[in-house]
Amino acid sequence: MFDQTQIQEFKEAFTIMDQNRDGFIDKADLRDTFAALGRLNVKNEELEAMVQEAPGAINFTIFLSMFGEKLKGTDPEETILNAFKIFDPEGKGHIKADYIKEMLMTQADRFSQEEISQMFAAFPPDVSGNLDYKNLCYVITHGEEKD
Repeated sequence: MFDQTQIQEFKEAFTIMDQNRDGFIDKADLRDTFAALGRLNVKNEELEAMVQEAPGAINFTIFLSMFGEKLKGTDPEETILNAFKIFDPEGKGHIKADYIKEMLMTQADRFSQEEISQMFAAFPPDVSGNLDYKNLCYVITHGEEKD
């Protein structure tokens, strides 16, 4: 399912999230992880829902299989790039942020304002108001930004 490099990256992520180093990720670990990322006051119900997604206690094996299930339906990078290229007929590699926001909020499976805000927080437009969709596609499919 994953190559050795990916497994090592998941192991590092698991180790970071396992705040109390007991070999399992529980609600307390999730709360501490969110706090480390600057998100305080996460609702107990939200944490409970995350933990309930697992078939049992979340050790590394369960963690890895959960990610495998989540990523199984992920489209290849080229497919996602081609979807964005529809909005970039000149092939510039970027799209006006206001335009993509309007499209995402008014067409097909519409984004909420919160989802738009999250996307632009993670991938802010440049000073000209353009969204670098090639980098966005890379991060969606590879999980990290290009150097």
